[in-house]
Amino acid sequence: MTEETENNETEETPDVEGEVAAPEAAAPEAPAAPRVPQEVVAPKERRRRARAGKAAKTPTRKPRTPEERHADRLAERRKKAELRRVERARTRQKARESGAVAQTTPPREHGAGRQKTRQGVVVSDKADKTITVRIDVARRHRRYEKIVRTSNTLQAHDETNNAHIGDTVIVRESRPLSRLKRWRLVEVVERAE
Repeated sequence: MTEETENNETEETPDVEGEVAAPEAAAPEAPAAPRVPQEVVAPKERRRRARAGKAAKTPTRKPRTPEERHADRLAERRKKAELRRVERARTRQKARESGAVAQTTPPREHGAGRQKTRQGVVVSDKADKTITVRIDVARRHRRYEKIVRTSNTLQAHDETNNAHIGDTVIVRESRPLSRLKRWRLVEVVERAE
């Protein structure tokens, strides 16, 4: 080739519309290097290798005595307790500032010297001086928030055989009166029709 042809090839030539075309590539691209086949690794093996790599990177700690571990545990618990204390104080302060009245807890139903009371429906009065009472409970499930209805039965002492099947009654906890009776009839709230 002569110099003129070499210069013509490298010079930019204008297009028909006056735009400048890019110079042509002088040499075709070199063929790519032959690819090395990668090793096929099973997922379990891959996981095992990853764990081994992590273990190699993490610095090893010297073994500690049980007393040292216990002291660390206590220090961690103290730190968490302090954080809880601060958070509770902040919550109380916020409630005071917002004018919210501290809700008092209702008096406990059951405590020292105070018997439980339940309201239920008499399902059997066949035994003498004894009634079987069904206590219906409806509560909201903690996680699923669905109303769950359950019931349980208990034996109650009815000295005068006053209650009959279908009556709504109030029973109160008492000392054991027999093998199954630990409740006694207080009053009949509503008679069955």
